[in-house]
Amino acid sequence: MLKGKLKLPLPLPIPDNARRIFPDQLGSLIAGGSSESEEFEFGEELEPIHPVALRFHREIDDADEAIDNYEGGGGNGMDRKTRQRPNKDAVNPVPVLKKSISEEEKRSDLEHELSQREINLEKLQRIASTGIPDGGGLRATAWKDLWEEQLKESRQKYVNLKEELLQNPILVLVFTHCCIAESKSELIRKEGEELSSANQHEEGSSDGPLRRHEISQEDHPLSLGKTSLWSQYFKYTETIEQIDRDLQRTHPDIPFFSGESPFSLKNREAMKNILLLFAKLNPAICYVQGMNEVLAPIYYVFSIDTHKQKAENAEADSFFCFVRVLGDSVDHFCQQLDHSSSGILSALSRLSDLLKVNDEQLWHHLEFATKVKPQFYAFRWITLLLTQEFKFESILRIWDTLLSNPFGVQDMLLRICCAMLLCVKSRLLSGDFVANLKLLQHYPEDINLEYLLQVAQDISPDTSSYCLSL
Repeated sequence: MLKGKLKLPLPLPIPDNARRIFPDQLGSLIAGGSSESEEFEFGEELEPIHPVALRFHREIDDADEAIDNYEGGGGNGMDRKTRQRPNKDAVNPVPVLKKSISEEEKRSDLEHELSQREINLEKLQRIASTGIPDGGGLRATAWKDLWEEQLKESRQKYVNLKEELLQNPILVLVFTHCCIAESKSELIRKEGEELSSANQHEEGSSDGPLRRHEISQEDHPLSLGKTSLWSQYFKYTETIEQIDRDLQRTHPDIPFFSGESPFSLKNREAMKNILLLFAKLNPAICYVQGMNEVLAPIYYVFSIDTHKQKAENAEADSFFCFVRVLGDSVDHFCQQLDHSSSGILSALSRLSDLLKVNDEQLWHHLEFATKVKPQFYAFRWITLLLTQEFKFESILRIWDTLLSNPFGVQDMLLRICCAMLLCVKSRLLSGDFVANLKLLQHYPEDINLEYLLQVAQDISPDTSSYCLSL
């Protein structure tokens, strides 16, 4: 039991017209997905998202147009006086004097806290925000406790949802036919063995193909009925193919996700189930390329849990925690909600405001001098929760801080994005449009990650002045 609640920000209001397009958003997930929705058409296939370039069509078009304008001579910005602030470039960062907790001490504190019958959530958040040591299943346990999931109930609910929504009609019909054949064979045996083999065949032997009269109209592959298993199956064929392609590209350098070993195939199959179930429960949103990247850290952490029973429930636990992570950011995947208060453009605007408050000189240089707008680089940062900008082990460390923030994932995400800009300030101030865009779309790997996260922690959630503790 948790002493205190993890307070997440209330969802922002959505325009009426948006509500008509996306009814109930994620509410149907936990309720069991009973909400009805109308038929929808799949859009064109998105190009792969690569770490080296942003592939979301809404962003890349704007960036290409901006580059063309710049090369055509439109890149000169206004010269205006700005408030000067000290240069805090973290490529060669000032040593952090704040005393860090040793790995051994941190591990001991976490193990002690997680063993308590009543977990002190504030203390757990404070320890987790400094990074959770690898090994021993600590990260998996801590992430689950930070989300406050009632996992035992959720696991059974997930099993029920899979049985209801992820049935393969071929397997269902084969199973049904086998049951019918077995029952008929048993009946024939009891009636006596004096019946001829010809009569047995007339009564319906278990041998041979399934006869047409045994298939109901709703179970026929060409049935157009909405309740037909085949109709539902074919409706999501394109989605399944897109998910399969994206999972093949998910962290191809990590054997856990890639390759054709039974281990990696099992992991990709479990992730496909999660993403497909999400799509079926939310047909208005369905599956959007990039959701696989958000799911990957969650499923990885839960799957490598050293507790065997917990690891066996990784698929169910990952599904409900995936839903929680997307709970306050799913609107970022909906192009129809881009201009709403909960859409991606609103998040980009908040990031720009946060940078202006904390470093007006850098904000002015990006916005006016070089015209590098947040939508050119931060669209991917925010939508994919930084999963394309860093190496996988660094993503896990960043997510320790994201998930332990008492103000919610989105609040800390914007602060980390702002810190990423502050940590390359000197490079940005000396660069032009092309150089800065390339720098931010290929964020440097030589950044001191712990320093960056400390900068983010020191940015107040209410966008008060930036003040680095020295």
